[in-house]
Amino acid sequence: MEMKKKVIVAMSGGVDSSTTAALLKEQGYDVSGITMQLWDYAEEESGCCSLSDVFDARQAANQIGIKHTVVDYKEDFQKYVVKDFIDKYYCGQTPNPCIMCNEHMKFNFLLNKSLEMGADFLATGHYAKISKNNEGIFFLEKGKDKFKDQSYFLFTLSQKELSRLMFPLGALTKKEVRVMSEGFELSVAAKKDSQDVCFIAKDYRGFVEKNLPGFSAKLGEIKSLNGEVLGTHSGIHNFTIGQRKKLGINSLKAMYVVSINFENNDVIVGDKDDLYSKVLFANNLNWTVDPSQLIEKKIEAKIRYRSPESKASIRFIDDRLHVLFDEAQRSITPGQAIVFYHEDKVLGGGWIDEVCREN
Repeated sequence: MEMKKKVIVAMSGGVDSSTTAALLKEQGYDVSGITMQLWDYAEEESGCCSLSDVFDARQAANQIGIKHTVVDYKEDFQKYVVKDFIDKYYCGQTPNPCIMCNEHMKFNFLLNKSLEMGADFLATGHYAKISKNNEGIFFLEKGKDKFKDQSYFLFTLSQKELSRLMFPLGALTKKEVRVMSEGFELSVAAKKDSQDVCFIAKDYRGFVEKNLPGFSAKLGEIKSLNGEVLGTHSGIHNFTIGQRKKLGINSLKAMYVVSINFENNDVIVGDKDDLYSKVLFANNLNWTVDPSQLIEKKIEAKIRYRSPESKASIRFIDDRLHVLFDEAQRSITPGQAIVFYHEDKVLGGGWIDEVCREN
């Protein structure tokens, strides 16, 4: 008799991961649940990493009839996710903590822990798919629900990781998952999705100032593109690319943050048209295919989660990736990820390091 495949499900206490566990058990897998404790619940800041979410995950596991384990990764979360978040804002970039959490917490620490516990696979509630071609190469693909598709957040996955992961919700829509959760009579069936940064319940600026050791306001200037001083600011961490409100300047026309210079502590503002650029550089790249095969070819690129893909061509200059878009993109933001696609398949991705204003 063939042994059941053992699958450990990363349970966050939400409807997606809970439904994933119930669905896999229904399909005949040997299922258990695991939840990461990422946050010190004595802290006032908390979002989806709250103690109530751990309780919800345990309750869902009990309802499904599976074993549930909680693992403490608070120190690792601080080191790999929270510190990166704070450091990037302090340096004038805009971080993406969801990708960092996936890369380090879920698909490094949690995946390895699951394998140590004897699992054949780690499953999550992500809306994405995994496929395998005739050469044995695994590909990350977009989920069926194009609005919920989370492949952008998963571009760092390697072949080793993809071979050990399951995304059972990739072939479903969010609406179908909600109906399914009701059918399983899960207590979290009507629970709302988490929003924004999971570990920040309030303003990110205050969080950065509170959690950066030895923080003191670093005054700087707000300038136009031609160098005219328009005002002053109390720290570049207070600004993001494309920001229009609360700039602290007097102007008869709408002005937007078009770049942030960490070296001289300047915030540069301009017109709406100045937000657009065709060229960026990216680093810390991860590829599913050989990138040399993509040089100067037209591929699809996404510069943020909610942006549509746009046609671009790539080439390497030293160890950085040069990306040239066919059409100018609005508010390309250092610190965010750029992910490349061919139809529904993820080809690779990296981190936006620099935006070139001259196109």
